[in-house]
Amino acid sequence: MTTPAHPPGPAPVLEPEPLLPVAAPAPAFVGHRQEDAAALRRYTDATEHALAALPAVPGRTAAQQRSAERLHTAARAARRAFLAHHVDTVYGELTEGLTRRLRLPELLAAAAEHVPGLLPTRAQLDAEQRRIQAHKEGREIDQGLFCGAVLRSPTAGTHLIETMLTPTRRALDLAEEFRGAGRVRLGTVLVERRGHAAHVTFQNTHCLNAEDNRLNADLETAVDLALLDDRVRVGVLRGGEMEHPRYRGRRVFSAGINLRDLRDGAISFVDFLLGRELGTLHKIARGLLTDPAPGAWTERTVAKPWIGAVDSFAIGGGMQLLLVLDRVVAESGAYVALPAAEEGIVPGLGNLRLTRLTGGRLARQIVLGGRRITMADPEARLLCDEVVPPEAMDEAVERAVRELGAPAVAANRRMLNLAEEPLDLYRAYLAEFAVAQVARAYSQDVLAKVEARRQRPSARR
Repeated sequence: MTTPAHPPGPAPVLEPEPLLPVAAPAPAFVGHRQEDAAALRRYTDATEHALAALPAVPGRTAAQQRSAERLHTAARAARRAFLAHHVDTVYGELTEGLTRRLRLPELLAAAAEHVPGLLPTRAQLDAEQRRIQAHKEGREIDQGLFCGAVLRSPTAGTHLIETMLTPTRRALDLAEEFRGAGRVRLGTVLVERRGHAAHVTFQNTHCLNAEDNRLNADLETAVDLALLDDRVRVGVLRGGEMEHPRYRGRRVFSAGINLRDLRDGAISFVDFLLGRELGTLHKIARGLLTDPAPGAWTERTVAKPWIGAVDSFAIGGGMQLLLVLDRVVAESGAYVALPAAEEGIVPGLGNLRLTRLTGGRLARQIVLGGRRITMADPEARLLCDEVVPPEAMDEAVERAVRELGAPAVAANRRMLNLAEEPLDLYRAYLAEFAVAQVARAYSQDVLAKVEARRQRPSARR
């Protein structure tokens, strides 16, 4: 028998994997506001303590990440259960019996302080903002759950929707300047009065008018200014000339959501994904709430017709804008697309509004299949009112301004909008959208797609 040159040593001792934190049993809510709030706080404090025992997201093992996801899921189930009992009570407390109007960011901040554990704290949100999307805990998902619960309530949801139709503080501060000068530059948007039309020009020129937090804030302010000015009867949306090498000197309507910002964690659920629907787009569709007293919409709001001038393309959120406009003029070489399947997120209220214009079958081809509609396609007539050569765009826009500036237009388009999109339908859709969209923004397939895009320029931009 041959003796081994090196006898085997003792078997290596394997370190046991540390025990992963698990969620405690869910609290049983009894329907009493104060008792249930105390139980929720105890439970969410325990889940936060367990999460704190784990490394930050980028340093977690797969097992640790699964443990974190289970903790978040358990805490969110408790929050949903609490809201099912108490959303109207909490909203009433925050708004002092519906007498106080809190815009969405203010509402969420107030709720986080008023019911600890229900929403992320300011410190938690600040920590999230310093991370790319893939490295966040997903605290905005809890904000989405709260917004969905509020919007499902006919009382609270309607009050929040009305609140978000009021003018922004920035617009009120700039209203006199716009009335006097007829022109205000808002960073990424220029708004100027020409005759009885307010021309709003997107100027996010370095990224083909891709949408981000700043552009949405600027656009909402511009819409407010147009609606507040008595001399304005019609609004016009159009993209400015680009700096991007591929389109330098050409007008572009919009490239949709800025996917680089989404990857970098710079697209806000509150200020963009949901705030854009409740603010900018809804104000274009339904008007500006100027009188908070109960009554008919016609007595409380200022609404005006809007025209869209599509040069080059309107992609994603750009196409969503077209769905709330009263007249769309496009150059003959332009195209529109809602690449929701490609990007992995929900195209705002496009699923609700597109079906009305195109029918369900074509809407599915556009949303689910990513079909692009060029102005040469017969289907373009369902989405655009007039297609003209590029050199005829200015004339076509001015003709539309003259036609939609007639006195009876505003009243009739208001009634059309009420018939096509009743407030309760809008509210119910938005309640589900708030939850679905924020979840998609943190889903693994979306995170992988936006990370891959960072490595290469987008083929369409």
